[in-house]
Amino acid sequence: MISRTHRFHGYGSLRFLYKNGQAVRGQLFSLKYVQNPRRQTYRVAVVVSKKVNKSAVVRNRIRRRVYEAVRSQECKITTPYDIVITVFHDQVAGQSSVGLHGAIQEQLKQANII
Repeated sequence: MISRTHRFHGYGSLRFLYKNGQAVRGQLFSLKYVQNPRRQTYRVAVVVSKKVNKSAVVRNRIRRRVYEAVRSQECKITTPYDIVITVFHDQVAGQSSVGLHGAIQEQLKQANII
C-alpha cells in the first residue's frame, strides 16, 4: 500500500487538481496531474465510481491494485506532482499485475512525470 504521506487529504485539494490539471487518457483509466511546488513529494488519489462496479469489495481491490502499481514507480517520480487516477472500466480488476503496472507506467511517461 502507498504511504500516508503520498495520499490526498480533503476535497479542496482534489477540486484544485480537477480545475487546473492536465489529463492523459488511456483505455481503462485516465490520469489527471498538476505540479505542486508547495510539497516535497508527490500525492496520488485513485477514484473508482459505482458505475465501474457495484460491489465495494471489487472497487477497493481495484483501488489497492492501482496504488500498488503507482508505488512501484515511486523511485522514478522526482518532482512533486498531484495525481488523480480515475478508473472507468472494470477490466482493471481482472487485468494481470504486469499489464496494470505497464499501463500505469506508460501513462506516467506520457504525462512526463517519470
